[in-house]
Amino acid sequence: MKRLRFIGSSLDDLKNFPIEARREAGFELDAVQRGGMPSDFKPLPAVGSGVYEIRIHALGEWRVVYVAKFDDAVYVLHAFHKKTQKTRHEDIELAARRYKQLGER
Repeated sequence: MKRLRFIGSSLDDLKNFPIEARREAGFELDAVQRGGMPSDFKPLPAVGSGVYEIRIHALGEWRVVYVAKFDDAVYVLHAFHKKTQKTRHEDIELAARRYKQLGER
């Protein structure tokens, strides 16, 4: 099972989700750590190669952006409340910056 690593404020952001959304995010991330895929996800090539978002529908819309292609860990790049149909440019840019940090390690 891969380790789970949080980049930037993603852990604090995830902790601010409502309890139902946090619980669902935990189950979905556990599946990813074990080599599976989340039950509801979408690839995010605009962020980087191998990046996906977990889509959570509990007391609103919530997203967890992660990359699992590295051997050492699953990296959570961003976690946020989605308030509109289209993902905000700022959320994509933040996740992309954090993804680039992984390449510099």
